[in-house]
Amino acid sequence: MAAAVSVPSLLPSRQSSVLISPYTRRHSSSISFRPPHHKIVQVAQRSRLSHMVMASASADGKDWPPSSESESGGFSLVKWLRQRKMQVKAKSAGSDIEGSRQPLIGSEETKEIFTWSSLIIPFLFPALGGLLFGYDIGATSGAAVSLQSAELSGTTWYNLTSIETGLVVSGSLYGALCGSIIAFNVADFLGRRRELILASMIYLLGALITAFTPDLPVLISGRLLYGFGIGLAMHAAPLYIAETAPSTVRGTLISLKELFIVLGILLGYLVGNLEIDVIGGWRYMYGVSAPIALIMGLGMWWLPPSPRWLLLQAVQGKGNLQELKERAISALSRLRGRAVGDVTSDGQIEETLRSLQYQLQDQQQEANFLEVFQGSSLKAFIIGGGLVLFQQITGQPSVLYYAASILQSAGFSAASDATRVSVILGVFKLLMTGIAVLKVDQLGRRPLLIGGVSGIMVSLFLLSAYYNFLSGAPIVAVLALLLYVSCYQVSFGPISWLMVSEIFPLRTRGRGISVAVLVNFASNALVTFSFFPLKELLGASLLFAAFGGISLLALLFVIFYVPETKGLSLEEIESKLLK
Repeated sequence: MAAAVSVPSLLPSRQSSVLISPYTRRHSSSISFRPPHHKIVQVAQRSRLSHMVMASASADGKDWPPSSESESGGFSLVKWLRQRKMQVKAKSAGSDIEGSRQPLIGSEETKEIFTWSSLIIPFLFPALGGLLFGYDIGATSGAAVSLQSAELSGTTWYNLTSIETGLVVSGSLYGALCGSIIAFNVADFLGRRRELILASMIYLLGALITAFTPDLPVLISGRLLYGFGIGLAMHAAPLYIAETAPSTVRGTLISLKELFIVLGILLGYLVGNLEIDVIGGWRYMYGVSAPIALIMGLGMWWLPPSPRWLLLQAVQGKGNLQELKERAISALSRLRGRAVGDVTSDGQIEETLRSLQYQLQDQQQEANFLEVFQGSSLKAFIIGGGLVLFQQITGQPSVLYYAASILQSAGFSAASDATRVSVILGVFKLLMTGIAVLKVDQLGRRPLLIGGVSGIMVSLFLLSAYYNFLSGAPIVAVLALLLYVSCYQVSFGPISWLMVSEIFPLRTRGRGISVAVLVNFASNALVTFSFFPLKELLGASLLFAAFGGISLLALLFVIFYVPETKGLSLEEIESKLLK
């Protein structure tokens, strides 16, 4: 039988439970001590390990501890565990610091208690910014048909040139590009909440101008303004969600934001289908986004600021520390549905404040813009920027924005028929996005990218063949569009942005992602604007064949250059894949 182990009590007493770090020694006068929660977790882990060691020794028929060592004092389980912990800690010294810089409230190891009902509102209103972006894509598909119809446009200027059509369709994307540039410079000053409120106001104004426009120049101006709101919303929404969500569900909620974009596309297709036979129906298609923008603005006005943003302002000396700290506690209590001044919220804010103070204390000089294009950051930019570039130049904007037009030319001559098939495309897109969100951590990034991009290439060559020699079979165009949408949504759609968020080193992550966003919107606007002129110049068959050729290059890029990041921490990605 195994001998009993004499192990000192591993649970610390109330008097001995405080671990004084170098930081707390320097600031002991201003910080109240409390037993660190994660140390209790580590103690429990040590206790479990001791039982595992005893069980293993017993199974081998050996006494525990070894008699010679225990009698001489040469072996101590606690000492061995402490040494092993120091070895592991030495390996991941940078991991703790970098991990603490994630946009959370509270520690990663602390299991925060919350109710799902308390998460709905803080997620829903920022996510409406993504839904309005998706809605614009779906509504524009039907509006482009309605606006150019002599019978349905309700205007005298319906006979648009290919360049004018491109400006109407891609105007919101040029606005989004400008909005992204502005957001890069004013986001930290405004804060996430005020940036989203401003985005909702711009959404509302742009929708109303577009819906009630008297002529083409005002219409294009409204589209540009609406796009400006897209740029602000797509920057602030994920930040607000990430900074206010509990760490245990943060990834799920951020992934659901992509689902809201797809839901917006489906809603745009549905409204387009309902209004396509109405004279001036394109006005209603664009105008429906106005009440959604109003709801978003009122919701964000009611929600509190991001607690972490308030603490950043305090640490950076941009306000009274005590006042901003109290506002952060109040904001977190409201977000979690707790009473004002709740002890749990107080403790979480105190912990986050100390973490931010420590980060800023040892923070080196801020990375400059050019550093994104140097060393490991350059490799990350090639991977992330290459994915979002191929995401657009393989024809994705053309297929989504011009889905109804493609279907009309494929044999669905009635505008209503084309928009109904667009609704089917939207449903398919929503389902495939859900599958991707559920499977990406099981299957990995590379398998989904390789399989999806291969399907995109096949679908584009099918569209080319339809316009060349299969014009008598309109079902080919429908199947090709369904294949394109499904393959895009399990590959480039969600995974490009997931890779962008993972691949950049910590030091240049913020600026690197900003550059990737600019590449995305710029290439999106370029492809969308040039589709009709290129279609007139090259013909549809050759144009889709060219997109298919670009997809082949994208497939080779993924196979030979894009790494697998499944199961790796951000630190492991930086140390193993970028060096």
